[in-house]
Amino acid sequence: MEPPKSRGKLAVRDARFAWLMLLPTVIIVSLVVILPLFAIFWISVKPIELGDLRPTTLLVRENVRTNGDVFEVEYRIRNSSQEAPITEAGFSDSIPPEITLQEIPENCKLTSNAILECDFGDVEGGFRDRYRIPVIFNVAPERAEEIAEESQPKVRGDADSILTNSEFTLENFAKLFDQKEFFTVLWTTLFYTFFGTIGALVFGLFAALLLNTSFRGQGILRGFFLFPYVAPVIAVAFTWITLLDPFSGSINTLIVQMGLTEESINFFGQKPLALIMVTLFEVWRYFPLSFLFILARMQAIDYDIYEAADMDGASPFQQFWYLSIPQLLGILSILFLLRFIWTFNKFDDIFLLTGGNAGTRTLTVNVYEQAFGISNIGAGAAVAVIIMLFLFMFSLLFFRFISQEEGL
Repeated sequence: MEPPKSRGKLAVRDARFAWLMLLPTVIIVSLVVILPLFAIFWISVKPIELGDLRPTTLLVRENVRTNGDVFEVEYRIRNSSQEAPITEAGFSDSIPPEITLQEIPENCKLTSNAILECDFGDVEGGFRDRYRIPVIFNVAPERAEEIAEESQPKVRGDADSILTNSEFTLENFAKLFDQKEFFTVLWTTLFYTFFGTIGALVFGLFAALLLNTSFRGQGILRGFFLFPYVAPVIAVAFTWITLLDPFSGSINTLIVQMGLTEESINFFGQKPLALIMVTLFEVWRYFPLSFLFILARMQAIDYDIYEAADMDGASPFQQFWYLSIPQLLGILSILFLLRFIWTFNKFDDIFLLTGGNAGTRTLTVNVYEQAFGISNIGAGAAVAVIIMLFLFMFSLLFFRFISQEEGL
């Protein structure tokens, strides 16, 4: 039996109302997520540098100068771009009645309403010019200078913006893949991400096993375990650098006095030790997050299964391997996914510890160096796109294979 038509109209009305209610969320998500992603993809296929983010325009600066007893109004004109031309360039400036111009440049004219208009036609990139116009002040020079600089010149001209035009290129990606250094950076990123993630999970698991029992001072010890995660990253990074400094670090002094080494070790300044140290820092700083989630999951496991296994003669290791691990696989998989993504995107830890030197340059550090170190915004965006695509494929593989096995 078909449902009444009135019910169908009601369902349509409810669907429209639901979409209307979701509209603010869709707009917010678009502004916060989709638009920045679109901008990164757009910039990655544009031959754009840091200076190209500012639109090309004619810059005019006005000030009052004295040349002996002669007062002059000076206009300094230049093209803001060294490469992009400007068509029909010019400016206009309102001349106050307290100032009288003595000479008008050839390509300028003074209109009847006391507006100085200057035309330069089409100017090339890097264009510069300077006009000095003798003037007579009808008021005190100090007052006239203030009056002259109150009216800012209005510029005009059209310029093609490399950011918004239809010119696209894959040169940014081609240059990245042609560099042998790129694959070294990729390997460094994978090493740092994989071992940093696995180490944080393993140490978090051990910490959870240690504190999954009741004893005096348990809460205080849990608080200490959280310190690396909640402490400001700049503070803990500076502490590590200070302790491991090859000249004044206390750890270097200790190992030399103990006879473990004859000379100080530059932990953050030599390969491959620097990469190992920043990975250990990643493990130390972020294992508390894994510890919290794993401990919460362990405390939700029914303790009766352990009592039954103990009565059957299972050893502690067998209880851990055959009872605890299967119960923890779900949370461990989720933690692995999140920590892998977050570690792959990590920038501040490595930048504070080594600045990307001594073999610790990861893809995120490469984004910073390309975009702001050498002012190549397009190349930096191309690296960011590669990072996003890599993590997207990793997430697909994770949910395709690992999560299905764990029933996630």
